[in-house]
Amino acid sequence: MSVPPQVPSPPVLSQLLLKRFSGFKEIKSNSLPRKLKFAGWSHPRSCKHHLKEDFSLLLFLLSLRSCFVLFDPFLPGMEQSIEQTTEVLLCLSPGEAADLKEGINFLRNKKTGKDFILYKNKNRVRACKNVCKHQGGLFIKDIEDLDGRSVRCTKHNWRLDVSTMKYVNPPGSFCQDELVVEMDEENGLLLLELNPPNPWDSEPRSPEHLAFGEVQITYLTHACMDLKLGDKRMVFDPWLTGPAFARGWWLLHEPPSDWLERLCQADLIYISHMHSDHLSYPTLKELAARRPDIPIYVGNTERPVFWNLNQSGVQLTNINIVPFGIWQQVDKNLRFMILMDGVHPEMDTCIIVEYKGHKILNTVDCTRPNGGRLPEKVALMMSDFAGGASGFPMTFSGGKFTEEWKAQFIKAERKKLLNYKARLVKDLQPRIYCPFAGYFVESHPSDKYIKETNIKNDPNELNSLIKKNSDVVTWTPRPGATLDLSRMLKDPTDSKGIIEPPEGTKIYKDSWDFEPYLNILNAAVGDEIFLHSSWIKEYFTWAGFKDYNLVVRMIETDEDFSPFPGGYDYLVDFLDLSFPKERPSREHPYEEIRSRVDVIRHVVKNGLLWDDLYIGFQTRLQRSPDIYHHLFWNHFQIKLPLTPPNWRSFLMHCG
Repeated sequence: MSVPPQVPSPPVLSQLLLKRFSGFKEIKSNSLPRKLKFAGWSHPRSCKHHLKEDFSLLLFLLSLRSCFVLFDPFLPGMEQSIEQTTEVLLCLSPGEAADLKEGINFLRNKKTGKDFILYKNKNRVRACKNVCKHQGGLFIKDIEDLDGRSVRCTKHNWRLDVSTMKYVNPPGSFCQDELVVEMDEENGLLLLELNPPNPWDSEPRSPEHLAFGEVQITYLTHACMDLKLGDKRMVFDPWLTGPAFARGWWLLHEPPSDWLERLCQADLIYISHMHSDHLSYPTLKELAARRPDIPIYVGNTERPVFWNLNQSGVQLTNINIVPFGIWQQVDKNLRFMILMDGVHPEMDTCIIVEYKGHKILNTVDCTRPNGGRLPEKVALMMSDFAGGASGFPMTFSGGKFTEEWKAQFIKAERKKLLNYKARLVKDLQPRIYCPFAGYFVESHPSDKYIKETNIKNDPNELNSLIKKNSDVVTWTPRPGATLDLSRMLKDPTDSKGIIEPPEGTKIYKDSWDFEPYLNILNAAVGDEIFLHSSWIKEYFTWAGFKDYNLVVRMIETDEDFSPFPGGYDYLVDFLDLSFPKERPSREHPYEEIRSRVDVIRHVVKNGLLWDDLYIGFQTRLQRSPDIYHHLFWNHFQIKLPLTPPNWRSFLMHCG
């Protein structure tokens, strides 16, 4: 694999810049936004800099391979830069601007159908898109807001204070991205969005002719695709054996019998993020036994994708961490670019693969891939579609969480997800769209309740909705089915464009090998650690979450979520990280978490993230009041220490 051109070292670059720009005094302020943004990163400094006095801004830009049009190309071998653009999202006449009321105003651009929120406070106006940053819901008036400053999301009741553009429920979560508000000469009002350059537009390539069979995409299972790209093979997210999320998810589809041979033949593997339905250690263990040096590529996320590699026991020796928004050249025809998620940049990524100018976009599980900026009219787009990948609301009880409420909520959520995906496809206009990354099932008998209530979207239903609103060709994949990109682009009706698996091929799994994986979990139950009750303090001190007013009751349970005989039942007060016998007398939010003993002890012993508990449906939860504690869950699902607790030292001290 070829190495991308390197930026000159800072000393060399400084000399080149001094020589090249000795006549320049200042970067024009209108050449850059007030806060530089590119592929999810921002540079906090002001953009007005004297070049001779401060080269940090230019070094930053060049580290991103010259993102903005500031000057003509000036370094040998550097590509032409790309210009930032400003887009007018909404235009109000002077009369409409004068009619804005004090406080919150909901507005829509009737031409585009896009919604916005404007908050007026005397002569100042703040504005944002009417899109919740959590999962893209629409904001409406918050009837519980007495100050007239907050709006409520229709999806999960998240609340945004538009006077500050900070989310107040859950507290400590996100800040809303603001739009630029400008008044024209006649006192009309414009809403502007400063758009950074699209990184995939650097070194643009025109689509070239593809021979039949030159680019083929074979679906294996869930989010795993096998791509033949000329004489190279690339595989996405191989989860092909074993469970995900401890014991909660199992494969719905039967992978092709030659799946391991396909993995071994790959030239490179892309793994989008650390969730175990994408980073499958059982799958990688089998691969590593035959080819430990296979090149694997991941994004440079805050939480490393392979943070748990050493403890997993899987011997992989060629993991490559690449920066976001930069083409990675594989050969003269093939390159790829990893982009981050706008909602979960610390862990989620997506990818663009380009072969001879034809782009394949895989948004995987990203809630808002690349902050919502994606290439249009790609040859093939694939994304998740199913929903149901959360413990909410099936694992909750008490208060409003009746079976009827859950059923209505799930039905509404799936419909919203279908409509969102259909709109996204309509906006991006790919030539072909494929729904994937949703083919899992809660097949273990103990999770029968989840399987029956956690209804997921049907990919054919989504594809039918897409066809009603656009001319996009859709593909519902089956294990072993292969799409020939050249044939489909030339003639979507070509009978050889999609080769289905042979007649009689087993599509759906009807049995799963539970025992080996449950044995691993059960081994933790009798571990020596749990003979000493002080493990509780040791574990939560290691976890490092405190100074937050929340009291949690943790209860170890059996399969049916009844208290486990001899199990632990304890309180954790995260305000001072104490372990009281009774709930404190002060006012405090309270959460009760019942967890199956094998999974919680496996997670505790190995210092694993709580996604195995929550997304894996291995808990039952009650909370009072009914508030989502973002900081708490975000810490235990993403921000736990990278190394597990030192239980050896703990046992030595106990002894």
